[in-house]
Amino acid sequence: MIVENELPHRRFNPLKGEWILVSPHREMRPWLGQKEKKPLENLPIYDPNCYLCPGNERAGGTRNPFYTSTFVFDNDFPALLTVNPVNPPQNQSFDPSETNKDSRILHKEKVSGICRVVCFTPRHDLTLPELTREEIQDVIYTWKEQSLDLGQLPEISYVQVFENKGEMMGCSNPHPHSQIWATNYIPDEPAKELISLTSYRDKNSSCLLCDYLSIELEQKDRIVASNQEFTALVPFWAIWPYEILIISHRHTKDLLDLSASEIGSLADLLKQITIRYDNLFEISFPYSMGFHQAPSDGNLHMESHLHAHFFPPLLRSASVRKFMVGYEMLAMPQRDLTAEAAAKKLRNLGDLHYKQR
Repeated sequence: MIVENELPHRRFNPLKGEWILVSPHREMRPWLGQKEKKPLENLPIYDPNCYLCPGNERAGGTRNPFYTSTFVFDNDFPALLTVNPVNPPQNQSFDPSETNKDSRILHKEKVSGICRVVCFTPRHDLTLPELTREEIQDVIYTWKEQSLDLGQLPEISYVQVFENKGEMMGCSNPHPHSQIWATNYIPDEPAKELISLTSYRDKNSSCLLCDYLSIELEQKDRIVASNQEFTALVPFWAIWPYEILIISHRHTKDLLDLSASEIGSLADLLKQITIRYDNLFEISFPYSMGFHQAPSDGNLHMESHLHAHFFPPLLRSASVRKFMVGYEMLAMPQRDLTAEAAAKKLRNLGDLHYKQR
């Protein structure tokens, strides 16, 4: 017998203007599908073959310095190229082909940007939850400095800070690191959110995420961890099983505006969240994570509210992942585990890393 809160229903994501199908009654369905290999746990402190470790040679012969904290360099294989005489000014369009002149359908633009890598630590064997809070603060300060450095360039309109953790998320090197892609355009995902945030502000004279956070702090069902300046929660409209949204309590637009106190609070919350992730299945938990902040296109963007998304793929165990296929690719996203149930599981896992137990 299916009780009321286990019935299928849709939830609306006001940040993107999209719906998600929730099917709680399917949570215990049998699984005979693909199972992933557990990630390697016993990494060396230093790997002589790692192109991110201190003193090692990277592609093209560049040698890393013997860094002792964070280390930033321009990606040796960037997805974007910097502005040069061959490239036209930003967003300049051109004919898509020699034979088809109808650019209403076949339309493309040349783009430019800068891709950088941020190594968290010289240690090859540590990930974000295993760093000290002070070391995580250093990482956040580096993200802030890089956002300022790249965002003030006249050709850059958006700075995207993100981390892919684990082979399952396409990470090509286990050495703890993140990436920063700065582009001459605003990418699709933050652009969708900015449209929704602007529309909400125009209609309600308030901030969507400020108002949403006040609801979550009152209801508490989806909160995983919180401190004086940041809250981490499983959003009401979450798509991934253990998705997390981190929201700043103060209406601040970007990483540049964070105070020393807020950076300390954010470091504390990042450590709490990633420890809970690792504790869930007692593995180094894979995810993609990134910050959405105000564009650097010269506009004020008072609608923007700094937040971070965590998108982890695992569903039932270290070897069973969530797939986005079939109905989800052709119709709309769907999940089995409710946001409330996911938050309760994560909330109850504690702040001591499973390796330390």
